[in-house]
Amino acid sequence: MIRSYVNNRLYPQALSLFSVLSRSHSPKPDNYTYPCALKACSGAECLVGGRQIHAAVKKLGLDVNIFVGNSLIAMYARCGGRVRDVVSWNAMVAGFAQCGHGEEAVEMCREMVERGRVRPDAGTMASVLPAMSGARIEDVGFVRKMFDEMGSRDLVAWNAIIAIYANNSMAAEAVEIFSRMEKIGIESDAVTFASVLPACGVVSALSIGKKIHECIRRKKMFPNLFLENALMDMYANCGCVKDAREVFNGMEGRDVVSWTSIISAYGMYGYGEEAVALFEKMLESGLKPDHIAFVSILSACSYSGLLEHGRRYFKCMTFEYKLVPRIEHFACMVDLLGRAGCVREAYDFIRQMPIDPNERVWGALLGACRVHSDMSIGLIAADNLFKLVPEQSGYYVLLSNIYARAGRWEDVTSVRNIMTSKGIKKLPGCSTVEIGNKVHTFHIGDWSHPLSKKIYEELDILMGRIKEAGYVADIEATLHDVEDEDRESHLSAHSEKLAIAFAMISTGPETPIRITMNLRTCGDCHHAAKLISSISKREIILRDSNRFHHFKHGVCSCGDYW
Repeated sequence: MIRSYVNNRLYPQALSLFSVLSRSHSPKPDNYTYPCALKACSGAECLVGGRQIHAAVKKLGLDVNIFVGNSLIAMYARCGGRVRDVVSWNAMVAGFAQCGHGEEAVEMCREMVERGRVRPDAGTMASVLPAMSGARIEDVGFVRKMFDEMGSRDLVAWNAIIAIYANNSMAAEAVEIFSRMEKIGIESDAVTFASVLPACGVVSALSIGKKIHECIRRKKMFPNLFLENALMDMYANCGCVKDAREVFNGMEGRDVVSWTSIISAYGMYGYGEEAVALFEKMLESGLKPDHIAFVSILSACSYSGLLEHGRRYFKCMTFEYKLVPRIEHFACMVDLLGRAGCVREAYDFIRQMPIDPNERVWGALLGACRVHSDMSIGLIAADNLFKLVPEQSGYYVLLSNIYARAGRWEDVTSVRNIMTSKGIKKLPGCSTVEIGNKVHTFHIGDWSHPLSKKIYEELDILMGRIKEAGYVADIEATLHDVEDEDRESHLSAHSEKLAIAFAMISTGPETPIRITMNLRTCGDCHHAAKLISSISKREIILRDSNRFHHFKHGVCSCGDYW
């Protein structure tokens, strides 16, 4: 009857009948009734009635229903346009937000400010921030501006802004906001910790991560599978495999994510045998590995050169567990075969793939060709990569290194000329190190740090000492158009070395040095770090874009297999 009235544009009669139904004990309005009533509100331009219905569906939890949510948006769009005050704008923002349309809610906020000349209030932010935390929001700056201008912020607002940064690959900002929240005395909850712990892992903010761990213990939040998995992942990404294992061992219950996290941690460290043993234990526990678990174990086998194990697990995935391999599994297998020196087999594997190889697959093959100096297949891989990602500088650099190893300097120059003509620049190396709850960043040849003079003095001392221990600069594939002395000087100012020197002068001899960098560490820095760990008796944990390197007593956990 209500729908019939609405279809015949008898909106007051529809609303009158809905009012009778709402007051009755049985039956009650449901997710089919409310959209009809909201449409009646839209037709009658009855914003007050629409808001009353919104409050009712929110109380019942029906605002997440797609039909109810869309009806709310339509009602606010029709009724909210008449009076452009903060209340009507907030109604529109809430309509989009409650329907899960985070990006549209942000755009509505922008219109509110720019077109409506209305300043967002706490009600605006309370609606938009939680909805945005799960979206990929491009204009984070605008959201941050709104957040900063809020008069008062509750925990929901803080959690939302942290999650927004954490979900948009802005981990450092997420950690910074969390620290600011802690300083002003806002009490964190499990949602806060679950959002900020992965961000701590990304920027290797270990001290903050440990502080959160203590807080979780103090608040007696265990057991909590989600938090425990986040803690384990944070420790693993900070290079603390032992701490990750302690969290794992202390868990009352574990899911596939828990096992996958600890297997991945051991794998990235080069502890392949341990990763395999853990994977077997997971199978014994009765848990069925998923696609991600197999990526984790195949990667672990690749990092440690466990060729036969990797082959067996790939077959196990497809034949025993009936999982259809995805592109990431194929990439792992190409990497596994290529690292082990089976470059031709890796290339044949790609040619037999049932799906088109992507950048990761060809990139793994090109990397293997660099390691094993396979010129012919390397050129094939590079050709495919330049078609797929013509602006990606890293692959030009890899090809240049292949030519350099073969002594083909004219080809090295040719590749670099192509990069120059296309305006492609090599991504600069960037290394971070956390000292005293603050993350310090270094670039190649960096003099921006307040302690730069002392850093370079310490670096000169270190380089002198490792030369006495047998270090010779690996200048083979760097800057071939300059003199050897200049190349060596260029290598000594790499971001990893600057970060290590800074950590040396900023921490005691018993403190492990933890470096995170955005690129694959170069062979020269890897060799230098081994010798520095030997002469200084310091542990150096370096996480590059590919894996972990744990230098101790002149040896790396990767076994120089990288």
